[in-house]
Order: sequence, then C-alpha cells, then structure tokens
Amino acid sequence: MQRPRPTRTNSSIVAVASASMAVVVSLAGCGVIGLGEGDDKASASARPSALPHIDCAKKAQVAGSGSSAQQNVMKYWMKQYQQACPGVQLAYNPLGSGAGAAQFLRGATAFGGSDSALKPSEAHKAPGVCPGGRVINLPMVGGPIAIGYNLPGVDDLVLDAPTLAKIFDSRISSWDDPEIQELNPGTELPSIPVRPLHRSDDSGTTQNLQAYLAGAAPEVWPYEAEKSWQGRGGGSASGTSGVASEVNSAFGTIGYVELSFAESKDIRTVRIDTGAAEPVAPTPQTASAGIAAAQVIGKGKDLTLKFRHDLSADGAYPISLVTYELVCDKGNQPATLPALKSFLTYTAGDEGQRLLSEIHYAPLPKSVAVQVRQVVRELS
Repeated sequence: MQRPRPTRTNSSIVAVASASMAVVVSLAGCGVIGLGEGDDKASASARPSALPHIDCAKKAQVAGSGSSAQQNVMKYWMKQYQQACPGVQLAYNPLGSGAGAAQFLRGATAFGGSDSALKPSEAHKAPGVCPGGRVINLPMVGGPIAIGYNLPGVDDLVLDAPTLAKIFDSRISSWDDPEIQELNPGTELPSIPVRPLHRSDDSGTTQNLQAYLAGAAPEVWPYEAEKSWQGRGGGSASGTSGVASEVNSAFGTIGYVELSFAESKDIRTVRIDTGAAEPVAPTPQTASAGIAAAQVIGKGKDLTLKFRHDLSADGAYPISLVTYELVCDKGNQPATLPALKSFLTYTAGDEGQRLLSEIHYAPLPKSVAVQVRQVVRELS
C-alpha cells in the first residue's frame, strides 16, 4: 500500500510593524526569525528593490528550521529578499541541526538547515517526504567555528588540536597547564580551572568540531563525529547563543561558537596552531581558504562536501563548517516550490554571497556556488 504523502504546512507568521525588518516571533510555540506582512505593506512594495536581478515568486509562505549557526545570516538574507519580494513570507526557526532535519523529514517545513550533511541512511527514514525523489544537501554558507574563551588578562591565546581535544575531554583541568603554556610563551596564564562548554542539543556545529578533533588529533580524540557531544565532562548549553552566553558569564570558560556570535558578544577567540608559519585566527577569509580545499563527494544533485581536517596551509583556518539547506530534488510541494527556488537562487547567487564576510560568514567558493545554483534551477 502506498504511504500517505506527508503534508508540508506553514504556520501563520505573526504580522510585524515593518515588512523590511527581521524579528523574533512565535511559530508553533518556538522562537522563529520571521518577516511578516505589516501595516506598511504597500510602502514596502513601493520601495526600490534591493535585489534588482532577483526573479520574485508570487505570494507564498516558506518555512524552514534548523542550524542556529546560520541564524544570523538567515536574518540578513530574509530581510534583503523580502525588500525585493514582499509577497513571499519567510520564517526560519533556529532549533539546531538535528531538530531542523527532523522537522523537514516529517514534512513540516519547506527546507531544513544543517551544519552537517544529512546521510542517505538518515534520509531513508522518511521515504515519503520527497515523492519520486530524494533529500539532497545544498551547501549555502560557510564560516569558522570559533573557539571562544574567557580568561582575565589574556587577550591572545594559541591552542592546537591535541590540546583542544584534551581540554574538551576534561583531561586538562587548569589554564596554567604546561601544554597550554608551551603554546603561549611569555603569556601569564591564570591558575584557574578550565570550564569546557559544549552544545546540549544535537548540532552540526558539534559534529564538525568533533570531526576536526578526530581528524587532526586522532591519537587524543577517540570519539565519533556525531551531532551529539561525545567528550567527557564539561558544562552544556542549548544552541550557539546559549554557549556564547555561558562563555561570557564566567572566567575560565571555553566553548565553540559560530564567529558572528563571538563578534556580537565580544568574545575573545583562539588562534589555532596548525603547523603553518603562524597560528590562524578565525575570520571569513581564513575559513574560505579552508573550505576551498574541500571536495564535493555527493552523488547526483547532492553536493555534500568533505573537509581536510589536517590542513596546514598558511592562512587556512582548519575548523570550519558549511551549512547545508536540505531540500527534495523532486517532490517539493507545488505551493512553495517557486518561492523556495527563488529564495535559494538569491542566497547562492552573487547578491546573496557578496557581503557575507561583513557579517562574519564565509562565502561559498565560486565553483561550489555555481553548482548549487544549477541544482536549484532543476528542483521540481
């Protein structure tokens, strides 16, 4: 018997005062970045398009959820897109990669956001979500996973993969440990406890960090690169924003956050000793250099990337991620497909990628962006 097709539904988006501003609203009881049709809809429609080359879809509601690492860039993209296309209502719920993938796979959203590619085995758990097709991963934005810390009097801190692995596995317990001191000659490190923090929710950011530790320090980090935290001990918080807030709240803390959160909360970040001429700081430029070394390993329209975690090239930051948008290659809902394709064409296009470094994200390598746009055109 044929399984009933999951129904993708978009909960109503709460109206806001201006159609050109991103706000946090409530969708199904959860915090959602949304842009609604407010009282000045007419004036929004009359404004000159911020994206003169975009092919706007007709009126539609498109909901997505997932990665909190792309929360800030989604807010930017949605604001820019809806200035040009006020007939399309967009909402994005930054629940985390695991929850976002789960919502997409049960047909609750038009797309999911994940900081790690969905494996075929995971997609097969919901065979009816893409009738006649399959779930594919489309890389959309990159960025460094910044290691944020809170140490009094320490403005510059260098760590390497083995030391990070021991810190996050609770095997280095004091900040004046000889292994840390050796990497920071001349720095007066305080004799206070190390308080490592990790994500409590299933997270693609967590998976990418653990993949780096396993790839760059396999003799020290024996765990699998899962979305759930595998190391021993330490504190936890939900979402990137939760970890960032915890790092800011107490001395001795160290955690992993997306760079835009570190910048917005004025969190100091670690430079990574990769064996290159100089330790590498997390920036959009150094992340792009690291992402450029990745290879597309997905099959067909799937554009999953494989990173080199042992990268030691000058100026290439080794702990980066790419956020994927999860969509169906075939079997997308007809009511949302035109708007979905229009929005993703913008985000992967020159207009969507051009200013990402200004908000602390890394644009896709051009060769990858071209492939993404081609796949989006063929979605059905």
